Amino acid sequence: MHSLRLNIEDSIFDKVIYFLQNLPKNDVEIVENKIIENVIIKNNDWDYWSEEEIDNIGKIGLMSNSFEDDDEDYSTW
Repeated sequence: MHSLRLNIEDSIFDKVIYFLQNLPKNDVEIVENKIIENVIIKNNDWDYWSEEEIDNIGKIGLMSNSFEDDDEDYSTW
């Protein structure tokens, strides 16, 4: 089997994909890499988690019963 990478303009993409999809499935596998261009995140208003927060995240459960063996004071968070 061979691999082929194509850069296809949007104007003919539908035609090319239609052709490829009509080839025998056992002979052609379509692996599409979608590229989102010009995506820039501006004004990041969030901070990444600190190492301490990552270490403590495992202590947090969905039910209060999960806090039985935990001596952390969560009121300071």
